[in-house]
Amino acid sequence: MRSVVWTLLLFVVAVLAATILGANDGLVSIYWAPWRFDLSLNFFLLLMLLSGVLVYALVGAFNQLVGLPERARLWRVQRRERAAQAALRESLAFLFAGRYGRAHKSAQRALELQSMTPELDRDVEFGALAHLLAASGLHRLQDRERRDQQLSQAQALAGGLATGSAVAEGARLLSAEWALDDRDAERALDQLALLPAGVARRTLALRMRLQATRLARQPIEALKTARLLAKHQAFGPVAAQGLLRSLAVEALDTARDAEQLRRIWAQLDAADRRDPYVASRAARHAAAMDAAAEARGWLRPHWERLAELGERERRDVQDALVEALPGLSADWLPLLEEAVAAAPGDAALSHAVGCAMAERQLWGRARRLLENAATMPSADRELRRKAWRSLATIAENDEDQALVQRCYREIAQNT
Repeated sequence: MRSVVWTLLLFVVAVLAATILGANDGLVSIYWAPWRFDLSLNFFLLLMLLSGVLVYALVGAFNQLVGLPERARLWRVQRRERAAQAALRESLAFLFAGRYGRAHKSAQRALELQSMTPELDRDVEFGALAHLLAASGLHRLQDRERRDQQLSQAQALAGGLATGSAVAEGARLLSAEWALDDRDAERALDQLALLPAGVARRTLALRMRLQATRLARQPIEALKTARLLAKHQAFGPVAAQGLLRSLAVEALDTARDAEQLRRIWAQLDAADRRDPYVASRAARHAAAMDAAAEARGWLRPHWERLAELGERERRDVQDALVEALPGLSADWLPLLEEAVAAAPGDAALSHAVGCAMAERQLWGRARRLLENAATMPSADRELRRKAWRSLATIAENDEDQALVQRCYREIAQNT
C-alpha cells in the first residue's frame, strides 16, 4: 500500500513539473566582471535546489562531527544505565530464587554503576530500590547490622521523594516486617505509626500491626486491629470469630483485680460482649475476684436466650453461672425455672439450676435437680462427679449419712 501511495505522488510531481517548467522561457543572467553567465530559469531553480540540499548536508555533517563527543558520552551513560537496570533486575531475580548473597552483590553492583554516572545519581528512586534489595538479601542472611545500614540509607533517599511514593511506603513496611522477624514489637509499632493514614489501613499494614500488638502484649489494641481486618474480610468468618474471641479472652486474662476487669470489659466491643464464651470467661474471672454480682449481670443476657445458643456455648454459660452463684438474688429463680422447663433433658442445665437452688437454700428442689443431672444418660463423668459432690454437700447439711455414703460411692465410681 505504501509503495502505491509513493508511486502516485511521483506521478503527481512529474505532471506538475512538466506543466509548470515545460513552458517556462525565463532567463537568468549573472554578471561577474568581466564574465557574464546566462542560465535558463528552470536550470537556475534546479541549481538552487541542489545547492540548498548540499548546504543542508554539509551543515548536518558538521553538526554530527562537532556533537560526536557528546553522543559518545550519552552512549556511555546509556550503556551504564542499562547495566545498572540489568543488575537491579538480576538482584530481584536472585532474591526470588533464594540466592540472597548474589542478590546483595547484584544490588551493590547497581549502586556502584549509579555512583559512577552523575546522570543516574540523580535518580533517587533507583538508589532507594537498590538499597532495599540489598537490605532484603542481608535480612535473609541474618546480617542485621549491615541490613539496618542499607535500610537507613534507603529510607533517607525515600524521604526526598514526593508524598505517596510507593518506594517510601515499601521501605517503612519492610522495616516493620523485619522488626517483627527480630521480635522487636516496639520498633515495628514505631515504623507503622510513621505510615500515612491511608497506608496504615491497608491489609498488609493491619496484619503487621496485629502481630506487633500481640507480640507487645497489647490485647485491646490487637482486638481493635483484628476487628478492622475482619471488616476488610482479611479472614474467613470462622477464623475471624475465633481470632476475635481469643483476643478478647487474652485481654480479660490480663486483669489482676476486679476494677481492672471492669475497665477491660468496658473497652470490649459490643459484639465481643455478646459472645457467650467471652462473657463466660469474664464471669469466671469476676467470680474469682469476689464480684459475683457483676458476673451474673454479664451472664444474664445470655441466660435469657439460652435456648438459642449452641451446645458448647450453653455449657460455658451454665458452668460460669455455677461459679458466680454466691449471693444469688431471688429475681433469678423465674429465669432458672423457665430454662429447666424448656430443656428438661439437659443434664448440665439441671446441675447448674440445682446448684442455684441450693444457694437459695431450696434444698428439696435442689436435690431433685441434682439427682436428675447425676443419673441422666447424657451426663458425662465430670458432670456426674460435680452433681454427686453437690448432693453430698446437701446431704451433710441434712445429716443424711446414707445419701452421703451413696454420693461418695458414685463419685469414686465415676473417677
